[in-house]
Amino acid sequence: AWLGVARSGRFGIVTNYRDLQAPIEGAPTRGNLVPRFLTGATSPKEFLDDLRGAAQRYSGFNLLVGGTRALYYFSNRGANAPVALAPGVYGLSNHLLDTPWPKLARTRARFEQLLNNAEVSSEELFAMLADRTQAGADHLPSTGLPDDWERVVSAPFIVNERYGTRCSTVLLVERNGRTTLQERRFDAQGVQTGTSRFEYTSAEAPEIWFEAEDPDETVACDASFDSSPE
Repeated sequence: AWLGVARSGRFGIVTNYRDLQAPIEGAPTRGNLVPRFLTGATSPKEFLDDLRGAAQRYSGFNLLVGGTRALYYFSNRGANAPVALAPGVYGLSNHLLDTPWPKLARTRARFEQLLNNAEVSSEELFAMLADRTQAGADHLPSTGLPDDWERVVSAPFIVNERYGTRCSTVLLVERNGRTTLQERRFDAQGVQTGTSRFEYTSAEAPEIWFEAEDPDETVACDASFDSSPE
């Protein structure tokens, strides 16, 4: 699972860290990280502290874990320590948190604009995630890919027969505990092929999992919450 939400309000998100080195032979799946957090009883920081010792066994990943009171970030390709995130707006793609890739900077700026509205609709958030604008040649990041592929993956929403965006997901949590989670799925041509929607309050929340073999999505999240320890 690359994203999950539990009855307790705990949630987790994992993204791939783009690394062109040979994959680690026998590496454990990164898809077990979110379920392990959601089904456990430790705090976000305790979970990440426990993970640190085994983190280098995994291929590169970014991990966000938290609840209603705290949010923590950890990557096994950055500083080997969990980071408590203060209330604010963050962007995460396939490098470290807030890496200023053009697509991440543009999506984060648009997200901040939407937060200035009295209300933020899921349609506006899906439109933000559907941006297919590619970076200009002078602004392409250098991640080790050939230039033509750097251009393809420079869009927030990637459309390509070989590699592209499989889904877009919006998670909204209101102050009263009402949670809305929506997902739209796409084929290789970027055509929408399916949707899922869940609405609940924390008292009746089901556990929800979104699964992917190798998560590679841009995630935008509003970390506006009480940052006291959970």
